[in-house]
Amino acid sequence: MEKEIIRTDLAPQAIGTYSQAVKVGNTVYLSGQIPLVPETMEMVEGDMEAQIRRVFDNLQAVARAAGGELKDVAKLNIFLTDLTHFPLINSIMAEYFSQPYPARAAIGVAELPKGAAVEMDAVMVL
Repeated sequence: MEKEIIRTDLAPQAIGTYSQAVKVGNTVYLSGQIPLVPETMEMVEGDMEAQIRRVFDNLQAVARAAGGELKDVAKLNIFLTDLTHFPLINSIMAEYFSQPYPARAAIGVAELPKGAAVEMDAVMVL
């Protein structure tokens, strides 16, 4: 199958050797998003809630560029440098997703790019 590279200016540009997303057939693999503001490529200002919302907004922009929505996400991976933020992730996620929710993993990590406290990637099926 042929790969289609997905790109949008409404999400941060890749800061390495990767694409924002890759579509193969009806499956879209969304690269990890951290709380970068697309227009400035700087970390969003504010607390953890602002960071989480920025990441979901970035994922949503890439999903839309691929022809989908967050509701089409089948698998979501969440990486946190502090797992005490897990309840906050759950409450904010409920604003971006509705049942049936995607499969999900929440993983505690030591460090993320650019000193981010949260990163998420996803697999979406159109």
